[in-house]
Amino acid sequence: MSTTDPTAPVATAVTVPVTSPVVKKIAKKMAKPVVQKAPATATKLVAKVAPQATLKPEPTVAAVPAVQPKSDKLLKAKKPKLVRDSLTIPKLEYLMLEALKLRAGKLGNSVKKSELFRAGIKALAAMSDTRFLAALKAVPAIKTGRPSKD
Repeated sequence: MSTTDPTAPVATAVTVPVTSPVVKKIAKKMAKPVVQKAPATATKLVAKVAPQATLKPEPTVAAVPAVQPKSDKLLKAKKPKLVRDSLTIPKLEYLMLEALKLRAGKLGNSVKKSELFRAGIKALAAMSDTRFLAALKAVPAIKTGRPSKD
């Protein structure tokens, strides 16, 4: 018969079910390899100490992306900015403007005074220098400002 000490501790194996969440958590931690990361300050120091000559400058090529119009609104031409101005002309020339408006209406194209002025400016711009000077000399100079009340 063997003699055993009744006071000696008896080693017993305790089995823990594998499905318990604590065991799964410990098993995951033990399965991962331990990787030590370099402290953030060390990488900053290395970047400061690195010689600038090793850094290659990036080529400066301007890449123009293709622009696709999103709608027809973008395709419309912008309206030109308008300028409002007043002028003084002799009564006879003002009556000529009215006559030219009637003449355009008879030809099937009703116009406004401003359109007549703009057409005249375009006609003057298209003239040669000699004809332009002759047209300017045919118009007498008038005093600028508001006319006196008669």
